[in-house]
Amino acid sequence: MSNRKRSTALALATALAGSAVLLAAPAAQADVVDVKYDCETPIGPKSAVSPIDIKAVKEGDGYKLTMSFQKGVSSSPIELGPGAMSPSAVIMVAGDETASVPVAGPPNAAAAPANAPIKISDLSGTYTPKKSGKVTFTAGVLTIKAMGTTTTCKTGNSPKPSLEMEVTAAAGAAKSASSGSEDTLPQTGPADSALALGTLGATVLLSGAAGVLWLTRRGQRARS
Repeated sequence: MSNRKRSTALALATALAGSAVLLAAPAAQADVVDVKYDCETPIGPKSAVSPIDIKAVKEGDGYKLTMSFQKGVSSSPIELGPGAMSPSAVIMVAGDETASVPVAGPPNAAAAPANAPIKISDLSGTYTPKKSGKVTFTAGVLTIKAMGTTTTCKTGNSPKPSLEMEVTAAAGAAKSASSGSEDTLPQTGPADSALALGTLGATVLLSGAAGVLWLTRRGQRARS
């Protein structure tokens, strides 16, 4: 065999081997997982099991997560008209990063019959990783709001992850999340304002107590 033919065969074999490696190492592993939900409903505790599927699609710097229910996990003693029920949930992230991702779906498009499992629409939300690595996605708490009531469903069987995959954080995401400069002014928000207000209130209270004490002692000196 000539050197040219030998080189061509070697290059082809290398390319095929590389393709085989890529095919043998999938980027994500997904499973449909049976999740037992224990629900606190307006008519008492209820339990049901639904297969849950979670998918992730790269969008910009993050990943769009979609959580699908194959069975309803709650019911209503009365018929729910179109748009009467709004579902939301939390997807738990674990692995190289720990987080919780809120997901929500549209209200029911069709009427839900009384005493029948309520069909839950697909719930979606965005997960933006702060660092790259392997993470898992697991079904968390489910919340159903309908007719002015709220039903909270917690997972009762410690479900295994529905999805495991490698994620890539945006450039500089980990640095911006963990960096803190001493000469940077502190960021304030509602929690900081509430803390400041509470501190101010305590100061006023202490000042008021001191004022009362001072007036009391002054009154005692005047009487003596």
